[in-house]
Amino acid sequence: MAQGSLTQDTQLHRAPVSPQRVMQPIVRALTYATIFALCVLFGFPLFWTAMSSLKTIPEMFAFPPILVPAAPQWANYWTVLNIDYPVGRWFVNSVLIVILTSFGTLITASLVAYSFARFEYRGRDILFMITLSTMMLPAQVTLIPQFVLFYKLGWVNTHLPLWVPHWFGGGAFAIFLMRQFFLTLPRDLDEAALIDGAGYFRIFWSILMPLCKPVLATLAIITIIASWSDFLGPLIYLNTPEKFTVSVGLQFFNAVPEVGGEPMQHLLMAACVMSMVPIILMFFFGQRFFVQGIVMSGIKG
Repeated sequence: MAQGSLTQDTQLHRAPVSPQRVMQPIVRALTYATIFALCVLFGFPLFWTAMSSLKTIPEMFAFPPILVPAAPQWANYWTVLNIDYPVGRWFVNSVLIVILTSFGTLITASLVAYSFARFEYRGRDILFMITLSTMMLPAQVTLIPQFVLFYKLGWVNTHLPLWVPHWFGGGAFAIFLMRQFFLTLPRDLDEAALIDGAGYFRIFWSILMPLCKPVLATLAIITIIASWSDFLGPLIYLNTPEKFTVSVGLQFFNAVPEVGGEPMQHLLMAACVMSMVPIILMFFFGQRFFVQGIVMSGIKG
C-alpha cells in the first residue's frame, strides 16, 4: 500500500510535459530535412557538371540521361588544354587581372576609408553619402560612358579597363566595408602614435593595417570572386581571343559546338569545372576570415 501510494503521489506531482518540449525534436528534424533538400537542390547542378565533364560523347546525349559515367574520362581535362583554343592563356589572363584588381581595391579602398573614418573635414559626410549612393546605380547606366572614355583613351582590346578603375577607390562597397572596420578600432592607437612622433601614413600602414587582416581577407575574397567571374567587362572590351579571360573564353565552346565533326559539350563541362575549382578552394580555405571580417565590420545581419 505504501509503495502504491508513493507511486501515485509521484505521478500527481510530476510536471506536465510542455508542448514546446514535444515539438522540439519534430522542428529539429524538419529543419535538417529542409537543409538537406536545399543542399541537394543547389548542389545538383554542380554535381551534374562534374559528372558530365567525365562522360563520353554518347553518354552526353543518352536518353534517359546518365547521371554517373560508366568509365570516367579524365582525359577530357587534358583535351581541353590541348585543343586549338588558347585555354591556358585565358587562365593566365584571368589570374593577372584578378591580382591587379585585388591589390588595387585593397590599397585604394583602405586609403579612402581611412580618410572617412579618421579625419574630420568639411564635406566629409556628404562625400561619403555620395559614394554610397553610387551603389544604387546599375552597372548598365554607366556602361556606355565608360566604353566611350576607354575608347578615347585607346584602351579597347586591352586589359586596362578591367583593372585600372579598381585603383581609384575600389568601389563604394569596398570603401564602406573598410570604413566600418576602421571605426571599430580605438582612436587611442592613433593618439599614442602621434605622441610618439608617427605621421598619419605611418599610423595607417604600420598600426591600423596589421589590425585589418580579417576585413582585408574578406574584401580580397569578394573582389577575387567578382573579378574571376566577370563576364560583361571582358565581353565588351576584349576582341582578340588571346586576350580573353576564362569567363569569356568558355563561350567559344558554345560558339563552335563541333570540332572535327565531334560535339564539344563534354569539353565545355570540363572547362567549367576547371574554372570553378580555384574559386571554390579559395572560398573554403578563407571562409573563416570571411565570416570574421563581416562580423567585426559591424554589418552582419
